[in-house]
Amino acid sequence: MNRNVLIIIWLLMVTLLLAVASGCSSIFDPTGSRKQDSEPLKVGLVLDVGGRGDMAFNDAAYDGLQKAQKEFGTHVQVQCLEPVEEADREKLLRSLAQEEYDLVLGMGQFFTSIIEEVALDYPLTRFVLIDAFIDGLKSNNNISCFTFKEHEGAFLAGAAAAMKTKSGTIGFIGGIPAPVIERFEAGYIAGAKYVKPDIVVLSSYVGTGLEGFRSPEKAGELAAGQMENGADVICHAAGQSGNGVNEVVTSRGRLVIGEDTDQTFTLPEEQQPYVLTSVIKGVSKAVYDSVSLQLKGELAGGYYEYGLKDDGVYYAENSINEALLADLKPRLEEIKTGIISGEIKVPANKQELQK
Repeated sequence: MNRNVLIIIWLLMVTLLLAVASGCSSIFDPTGSRKQDSEPLKVGLVLDVGGRGDMAFNDAAYDGLQKAQKEFGTHVQVQCLEPVEEADREKLLRSLAQEEYDLVLGMGQFFTSIIEEVALDYPLTRFVLIDAFIDGLKSNNNISCFTFKEHEGAFLAGAAAAMKTKSGTIGFIGGIPAPVIERFEAGYIAGAKYVKPDIVVLSSYVGTGLEGFRSPEKAGELAAGQMENGADVICHAAGQSGNGVNEVVTSRGRLVIGEDTDQTFTLPEEQQPYVLTSVIKGVSKAVYDSVSLQLKGELAGGYYEYGLKDDGVYYAENSINEALLADLKPRLEEIKTGIISGEIKVPANKQELQK
């Protein structure tokens, strides 16, 4: 057999073995990019079902994209797409890759397996998964995962609720029993019990599928039920469903703790004083950072994680709630310091919470 043919076969075999070894995504070769230096970086963002207007996760992602557009100007070209139904997630990711977008972002856990599949078909596209995790990624893969230590922020929320409750009973309402929401719940319960060991924490979930994140009426009913059972502070991690919790709780003069964005200003003026705080998760920061790093040529495959230490998770303070937080803040800051130093261990799931 011709020596040149043998060399070609050997190179093909090595390439195949490397692709298999890379796991769930392609090996990303920036030198093979379609882009010319003079062309803008094309960035496509696919929100999750529910899209803009959820006043939480999706809106935060869109804000991060808009910040990147404003700051980087002509150096980036951005597009934001919203799926109407579940099947749209893959269609929209593929459409952006087919249109030769350089950076394609998917929002949340429901994109996990889809991005794994699509990334294999488009090795010259960098994919970013926000707030979800794909196991086995390497630095030379074309998928980057941005995740958060939301349990650290939730721990502070639980501590604040425990310091503010008068009844000794507080509540938590989650969208669906998924790992990211249960992590939030575990941190919230742990923080509350750290401050007040005998506190009662009522937990409810809106649903088991997508409806859990887009059913504000049902979430409001769950909040009403918790208040009837004595809860006077209720925290939620339920996406758009959380708007129902905010409305019902604040309209009855009880305290609510929001999520992802500062939700004080999503309510009518007369209800704003009943928002104790919101656990801000740096979704906007993650979207912006992914664009910034890609522009610099520094975005690697693998994992980026944000917590209290790097302000990727924090509690909201504003001109409306500062009076509510005034007597709590010294203790909250003390607890925050303990978490960052490692002195306080925050459980990341229910199993760790029970231990």
